[in-house]
Amino acid sequence: MGLTVADRERAADVLRTAEATQVAVPPLVQVFPGIDVVDAYEIQLLNIRRRLATGTTVYGHKVGLSSKAMQEMMGVDEPDYGHLLSDMVLHEDRPVDTGRYLLPRVEVEVGFVLGDDLPGEGCTVEDVLRCTAFIAPAIELIDSRIADWKIGLFDTIADNASSCGVVLGKERVKPDELDIRAIEATLERNGEQVAAGRAEAVLGDPAIAVAWLANKVASFGVRLEAGHVVLPGSCTRAYDVKAGDQVVAHFSGLGSVSLSFE
Repeated sequence: MGLTVADRERAADVLRTAEATQVAVPPLVQVFPGIDVVDAYEIQLLNIRRRLATGTTVYGHKVGLSSKAMQEMMGVDEPDYGHLLSDMVLHEDRPVDTGRYLLPRVEVEVGFVLGDDLPGEGCTVEDVLRCTAFIAPAIELIDSRIADWKIGLFDTIADNASSCGVVLGKERVKPDELDIRAIEATLERNGEQVAAGRAEAVLGDPAIAVAWLANKVASFGVRLEAGHVVLPGSCTRAYDVKAGDQVVAHFSGLGSVSLSFE
């Protein structure tokens, strides 16, 4: 059925207010019952454009819910997608202020750093590998403006795929120097290993997720460009974090990356 332009703008306002006040809102499908996947991405883009108008820049893009573990955790059956912006970049040597978020979680990711623009429609895995300058260890910080993470696909896409932060580790490896699918990843929280997985959990190959994303967003006039960081999805389920926590993600052949929270 779809939403009107006015309804899309109202939904974007609802999400922006929730993020600014840290007061969660009900699932959008309850308030806007006609919402579809096109509406959801247009709602996301409304808020992204508002942020870009203030001087924020596009740092990259993300695919989420691309592993079976994450789809089962969230009760959806296809990936979501969102933007990474310059004001979302986190740092290993600076604690994250958890007071800025509602229910923050971390995800273990194999990051793609693009050296060339990706094609839009028709983008293939071969294109992704050719255009990727480096693979890097990454942690994504996610949060939901939807109350208690009770999200459906439309909610999470409208809510910028629940993304709110990203940090890359120092290691950089060219994509032809390792088997990306075979990267083993673990997540430690406060010194205890809480998760382990392989990169192939992401659609069988993280590069497939990047190619899927390039195709998916092309119809909205969005391109994955040289210099952008692309996160293809988590190798494991997501884990809650709170003030005082320290998390470290280790990747075989790719080093590690950490975040602390205050």
